Amino acid sequence: MLTALSAANDKKNKDAPLQVSNVHFTVVKDDNNKPVRNASVILHPVDKKGGQSKGGFQIKTDNEGKVTYEGLPYGLLRVQVLAPEMKTFGDDYDIDKPEMDIEIRLKRPTDQYSTYDNKSAQQAPPQSPPADNKPH
Repeated sequence: MLTALSAANDKKNKDAPLQVSNVHFTVVKDDNNKPVRNASVILHPVDKKGGQSKGGFQIKTDNEGKVTYEGLPYGLLRVQVLAPEMKTFGDDYDIDKPEMDIEIRLKRPTDQYSTYDNKSAQQAPPQSPPADNKPH
């Protein structure tokens, strides 16, 4: 991954020295602030048009929900986070400082809605309109 990220950055400006960052990720549960251990943090470089480059790199959080990636080239980075029993997270970050801290707050999944589970949809069929009481 580092090679792919470095190559992408080298194409931007061949004469400039490669600027890299040490990025510290912290993954916590949004509802209680507890760390998410063993969460998969997946990193993808993003090109100027917003397209995700092929490849990617996966790192895992420790027991405190933390993981660091050292030597990450400057530029746009797409971050995805996966953890059991949590919603998948995804966002883009501009890596532009020698040291960066990124906190990711994972939410619990919400119940899915289905019309098949909706009890009100299983009500009795509508009644016919009342008879017209006008004389014929």
